[in-house]
Amino acid sequence: MNSTTDNEAILRGVLDRWKAAVDGHEPEEVAAQFTEDAIFQGLRPYSVGRPGIAAYYDSQPLGMAAAYRILETRRPADHLVLGYLAVDFSFTDRPTVGVTLGVLVERTDDGWRIGHYQVSRLP
Repeated sequence: MNSTTDNEAILRGVLDRWKAAVDGHEPEEVAAQFTEDAIFQGLRPYSVGRPGIAAYYDSQPLGMAAAYRILETRRPADHLVLGYLAVDFSFTDRPTVGVTLGVLVERTDDGWRIGHYQVSRLP
């Protein structure tokens, strides 16, 4: 399993669960899509671990939704998939925020989880 199609399928498996939890404003479920020691960089200072991720998403407004598009994938090792994505976060009361997102997903005993998440807001 090393093709772009396989890599995208792995990413979609994790990111579809992440998206559903973001859209449903379920911060604990969002955090469950990450490894216990995940490095997380949203649009505020970074955190490490699920509690910081849950707090970040709990602070997001109700009605926020995510739409992602995979731009690139790489497979640095059999148990890792690197993804580079375009993500639009939409809101009920303000304009959509477009970002780029780099994720590294890891195969764990609980399935594929996000081990590193870094957002960039490009001009």
